[in-house]
Amino acid sequence: MLPNLSEREKEILRLITTDPSITVTSLSELLSVSAVTIRADLSSLESQGLIIRTRGGAHPAFHPEILRRQKSHMEQKHRIARRAAELVEDGDTIIIEAGTTTSLIARYLMGKRNIRIVTNSTLILPYARTNPGIHLSMIGGTFRPETESMVGPAAVAQLESFHVRLAFVGTDGLSVEHGLSSHIAEAAAVLKKMVERADRTVLVADSSKVGKTGFVCVLPFEAVDVLIIDGGISAGAAAEIAQVGIQVIQV
Repeated sequence: MLPNLSEREKEILRLITTDPSITVTSLSELLSVSAVTIRADLSSLESQGLIIRTRGGAHPAFHPEILRRQKSHMEQKHRIARRAAELVEDGDTIIIEAGTTTSLIARYLMGKRNIRIVTNSTLILPYARTNPGIHLSMIGGTFRPETESMVGPAAVAQLESFHVRLAFVGTDGLSVEHGLSSHIAEAAAVLKKMVERADRTVLVADSSKVGKTGFVCVLPFEAVDVLIIDGGISAGAAAEIAQVGIQVIQV
């Protein structure tokens, strides 16, 4: 989402996220451009669903945590998502768990045909709207704005209705000792069910997650078939993960 923005639009979004009460006049002074230019940028950001215009300013349309995570390790996340999308075949059935890396996979499915996606991620909706090759099944549940996800018992129950070839999942932390972990207990139950309903599980994670442990341990590493990760992972960590029997793909 953010890579499509100009540098000025990214800065405007950062300033609005930091101070939702900031005015057009203040933005104009800080960025040394006219108020007319700022209003044009705000209109562009609003059309992309990133902000909500207010009288004299704007508010971010997304939770600040989502915006922070989208900007973190952006280049690596896009490389990982692009490689993950290459595993998807025409006519495939896949699950995509909510996350800033996982949701990008849908962006790189353009050109694929008849892909059926089950997801709890609202970040995927813009890609589904513009890609006629995607048939999206959005599960319900309780909305968590800080992760743009649907979680809870209803989400877990609805996943029982599906069976897919591939599940693409993310993690807040990963290690051979603790496996996959999450900061949100409700998300852990959804991830477990997604893995259960898939023939194979693909973990997509940038290397900053290696060695970290979230609040809730979700799955042992042995539940994962493939790990797609950027080249920032050390050779020792990659070898240790491979010894568990997981295919490690570095991008």
